[in-house]
Amino acid sequence: MQLDHVRALVTGGASGLGRHLVTRLAESGATVAFCDLGEDRVQQAAAEIGLGVRGFACDVSSEDDVVATVSAAADALGGLDLLVNNAGIFRDGLLIKPDKATGEVRRMTLSQWQQVIDVDLTGPFLCAREFAAQVVERQVPASLIVNISSVARHGNPGQSNYSAAKAGLVADTRLWAVELARYGTRVAAVAPGFVRTPILDAMRPEVLDGMVQRVPLRRVGEPEHIWQAVEFLIRCDYVTGTCVDVDGGIRL
Repeated sequence: MQLDHVRALVTGGASGLGRHLVTRLAESGATVAFCDLGEDRVQQAAAEIGLGVRGFACDVSSEDDVVATVSAAADALGGLDLLVNNAGIFRDGLLIKPDKATGEVRRMTLSQWQQVIDVDLTGPFLCAREFAAQVVERQVPASLIVNISSVARHGNPGQSNYSAAKAGLVADTRLWAVELARYGTRVAAVAPGFVRTPILDAMRPEVLDGMVQRVPLRRVGEPEHIWQAVEFLIRCDYVTGTCVDVDGGIRL
């Protein structure tokens, strides 16, 4: 079954998991736009993906950028009925860490905290708000927001900022599902565990192996597994307000 009825916007779509989702949506017949940082980078990614995808430069933590990008994508595609909130960043660090040599207590900086909250939680809020507004304004009869959360929402040492953002995103998923149901909009989340992306590939083998040993299935996931979850949410229109864990059975 093709998804040629779908008009999608994927945030953080120029690389990694986002790029895989953009590609699979387009291959399945959807009309697809994506956004990411940097005009040159975005246009290069759009050219490499092909399949008629449209690319827009956007900082999802900027209200002005998001308002302009969602409007431009909706105009380009004749409306939007799918939003995938995928853009995210890491700024890992322990809440405090005493220096063994000097005894000085290092702290997670406010900047580390705020940058992740701005991109990983405020960004999805802004995108969902603008997407939902255009759904109502254009009288789109049925639509879907998919928020990409993480297994880290349960709390992962060294990721106070990221865990808070991803937990908040699942809470908002349930909340928005209730608020937006009256407009024909479903909202769901997908929470990946350890998935093979450039970030994972850059890890030292021994570190990656230690991570894999904590996964009951003893392997990392692939971007295709996340696509399969997203595709399920698109096709099954009686699902809303839930989070699909795609994590090999791990619980942090």
